Amino acid sequence: MFTLEDQGLVFDAARQPPDRRIAYFTSLCPLRSGQILCGFQNGPGKHAASGTVRLCRSPDGGQSWALLPVQFQTRWAGVPGSLAAAEMVEVEPGRLLLFSTWFDRRDPERPLFDPVTEGILKSKQLLALSRDDGLSWSDWRELPTGDLRGCSLTGPVLRWHDGAIAVALESFKEFDDPRPGRHAAWLLVSRDGGESFSPPMLVAQHPEHKIYYWDQRLCPGARAGEFTALFWTHDLAEKRDLAVHLRRGAVTRETLAVSPLRATQIPGQIAAPLRLDDGRLLAFVVDRGRPGTMTLWCSHDNGQTWPRSARLVVYTHDEHAAITQGRENIDFKQYWEDMGKWSFGHPAIRPLAEGRVLLAWYAGTPDTMSLHWARIRVA
Repeated sequence: MFTLEDQGLVFDAARQPPDRRIAYFTSLCPLRSGQILCGFQNGPGKHAASGTVRLCRSPDGGQSWALLPVQFQTRWAGVPGSLAAAEMVEVEPGRLLLFSTWFDRRDPERPLFDPVTEGILKSKQLLALSRDDGLSWSDWRELPTGDLRGCSLTGPVLRWHDGAIAVALESFKEFDDPRPGRHAAWLLVSRDGGESFSPPMLVAQHPEHKIYYWDQRLCPGARAGEFTALFWTHDLAEKRDLAVHLRRGAVTRETLAVSPLRATQIPGQIAAPLRLDDGRLLAFVVDRGRPGTMTLWCSHDNGQTWPRSARLVVYTHDEHAAITQGRENIDFKQYWEDMGKWSFGHPAIRPLAEGRVLLAWYAGTPDTMSLHWARIRVA
């Protein structure tokens, strides 16, 4: 089913100065020129106040990588900030859009997550444009998110055959907000190459806010507007992660229709889907059990079943960070603290030619996290 053909490093953090030794939040963007871009968050620590985003480029299908010299402005409207995520999409040959979440760092001592209110730092969703395959980028402009607060981007940008694109994000609550958190997953849709976007369209939210559908990852379906979404699913009442959940949806001009959410048989957290031309659905999933794994799964029936016999464990991780939470009886506030310590994860998957897929993730030790790639042949 799956054959691991080769693997290596996109970005070797061990060769970097101290302020660049933590690389994480990976993204992949194959270009029509044949090049591939990898975006990531980078800094001296996870969620550091000085964190920014960087890009690497591969000219040979992911076999070799080089860091691009481009630097992104981290101040917004004169306020110091940090950047998280670098999700890219090619809307026309050579014309790329890059989306990132900006966090307000005017007080650099504030953590990303407030353990008292359980809110996150104030944020903006930003967009930059490149007309030369990512060699240079425009200034940032803000992506409108309506009345949503506590927002951050969640995974790759969708692009359908009709040219429409969709940006995935989630909302929660801001740092100083004393009200209970209300998590939800959303899409912003553009039909003019990123010039304008729809109001936020709701993808998933528990009606009683007892289950969080975190870190949605979506892939396009066979027809324009269709998608499959996978969710890291956390049950607040049961104090544990559930199996990865799946939902299918379809975007029309002004509406979003979705199927019921349902559990898969896949254990883990973030799960990145990819639909192959023959209809099979793949999922590249991080599972932070003991040991931690990055595993490629396959479904032959549109996500109804995911045979364990067909899966491939691509990477196994021995977590050295001081993690406090296990699989059961999870303390929500401590779980957020653990998220800032995990030293591997954030799966990305993209198709290559001749029945192959490219995978990327980050992994390392608490003080040095690099970006990894693997090329898989799918039989």
